Amino acid sequence: MSRLKLAVALAAGLATAGCDSIRDIFSTDDPPLPGRRLAVLPTPDILKADVRISDVRIVLPRPAPNAAWPQQAGYPNHAMHHLALGRDPRQAWSVGAGSGSESQGLLSLSRSRRLLAQPVIADARTFAMDSNGTVRGFDLKSGRQLWSQGTLPRHERDGDVGGGIAYHEGQLFVATGAAEVLAMDAASGRVLWRRNTGAPMRSPPAANDGRLFVVTTENTVIAFDTKDGKKLWSHDGVAARTGLLGGGAPAVDEGVVVAPQSTGEVVALRAESGTLVWTENLGAAQRGNPVGGLSAIIASPVIDRGVVYAVSNAGRLAAIELASGRRLWDIELSSRQTPWVAGDYVFVLTNRAVLAAIRRSDGRVRWAIRLDRFTDDDDLAGGRPFWTGPVLAGDRLVVAGSHGEALAVSPYTGEVIGWIPLSRGVFIPPAIAQGTILFLDDSGRLTAMR
Repeated sequence: MSRLKLAVALAAGLATAGCDSIRDIFSTDDPPLPGRRLAVLPTPDILKADVRISDVRIVLPRPAPNAAWPQQAGYPNHAMHHLALGRDPRQAWSVGAGSGSESQGLLSLSRSRRLLAQPVIADARTFAMDSNGTVRGFDLKSGRQLWSQGTLPRHERDGDVGGGIAYHEGQLFVATGAAEVLAMDAASGRVLWRRNTGAPMRSPPAANDGRLFVVTTENTVIAFDTKDGKKLWSHDGVAARTGLLGGGAPAVDEGVVVAPQSTGEVVALRAESGTLVWTENLGAAQRGNPVGGLSAIIASPVIDRGVVYAVSNAGRLAAIELASGRRLWDIELSSRQTPWVAGDYVFVLTNRAVLAAIRRSDGRVRWAIRLDRFTDDDDLAGGRPFWTGPVLAGDRLVVAGSHGEALAVSPYTGEVIGWIPLSRGVFIPPAIAQGTILFLDDSGRLTAMR
């Protein structure tokens, strides 16, 4: 992977969106100042295994088939547990799914397009949104394109896209960076309704029990009726002065929607009314802090067995009781990747490429490995890879890299047990359903393996 492309990728993931002055900071021709360099922010995610549980054997539920991956991070609660996948998946098909990532200027995010939306799978079809906001439907078995539909108004097609897609009861919902949410017929791509949200969206929507939930860049959570687009309620959060590109989807379970915020807060609301249940702050920066965007929660929260698992970019993974908001435990760890919960463990990938198994009862680390140790020197020529994931399927954790390779890791020991070659770099976690794993690479190519 080239140095230029990796730099663009890192800029998109780390720089603050809408902050044009960052271009000026890095474009100076002045020589660097002498002296020792110190990190501006702490890097607490160098995890080590806890010797107190080193002899505890990890036991997971048996892999189970799933018919769908309908939304960002899977089901509405994002708890997918242990999925079924063949022992040696091979490429079944690979197709172009539209425009890939592009950027006008290395560090400029004001005029950039990145692939942000994870593909979804439902009704024997898969759906993907490209960097121009065009959504396509494909046959899951053959990869044949079924339909294509643009989602952006003509005057917005030169702006950022962002957002994502979600499937629910025969409809496909699209959140866009043009401050609109759309409902489409999943079989044909026909637009059923379109509503303005008042501010752009950088994160995917969530849908459950006839309601659609979106989070705007101003941290407003809005609920719509999925049938007709009627606005049901809204909850105003605290707008951050800056924000990272992308964002996590709300998690929905037991009548509660848990929405991540760019301030580092997690907000729990009644799905029916929008009434506040509780709020918790996982960010290091306080409200109104000019670098508050670095505290953003980019990963989707997970709700599993009455507990919320949420991680922030600023350095905190927490287990929170869904009913009360009581924090059960937390651990210093920064991540932009959605945690994966299965059995008695939470598997998480940190910003410093550490993959770890964390006991869900108390937050203790059972094992932790540095993924960069398993990367060839040739792949490091342009810098260290960006990793995404994990997903758990067929007794292995799968993580994909920006250098065009995915790793298979044993969830029981942390041992690397295999490699999956990819045609291009991947910045979006794979999706799995019906024994098929889908990778959407940064060029916009969608590849199915089974």
